[in-house]
Amino acid sequence: MQWKIHGERPVYENHWVNLWVTDIETPDGNRFDHHVVRLRNLAVAAVINERHEVLMMWRHRFITDTWAWELPMGLVENDETPAEAAAREVLEETGWRPGPIKPLIYAEPANGITDSQHHLFRADSATYEGPPTEKNESDRIEWIPLATIRGMIDRREIVSSGTLVGLLYVLMDEATR
Repeated sequence: MQWKIHGERPVYENHWVNLWVTDIETPDGNRFDHHVVRLRNLAVAAVINERHEVLMMWRHRFITDTWAWELPMGLVENDETPAEAAAREVLEETGWRPGPIKPLIYAEPANGITDSQHHLFRADSATYEGPPTEKNESDRIEWIPLATIRGMIDRREIVSSGTLVGLLYVLMDEATR
């Protein structure tokens, strides 16, 4: 069943987030205003080394006031592809230049309220270039053994949806190799 859109209008717009109201009609004839959060695309990178470790950052998220491990990620700029954004974010946030980036998985984490697109990539090598140029992203940058990821997820040390989707797919890949 497809919902019918009668129109939409912006309520608030800026570089980071846009809120729209959409006039919706459901298949049963019910018509109402639905709020939609429009976001720029996100690129996420799982960088795995030869020791089966993943490059991660320990960071604080002020919105939820929580600390957790995350993969490098960031918004895709207008002049770059999602793969270019993923490689750029890894280098800026960690100081490691990823090897060849290849698509891992695509996700829409909350498509009932937002149009956010998450493009996840994998790189199987990286070269250390120096300290991260983005100083406000994390307290620590570490190579975490893939064998410990499941326990970290269970302990809620990893909670970001982009990170979870990427790591779970990596773990699935590793299990089937």
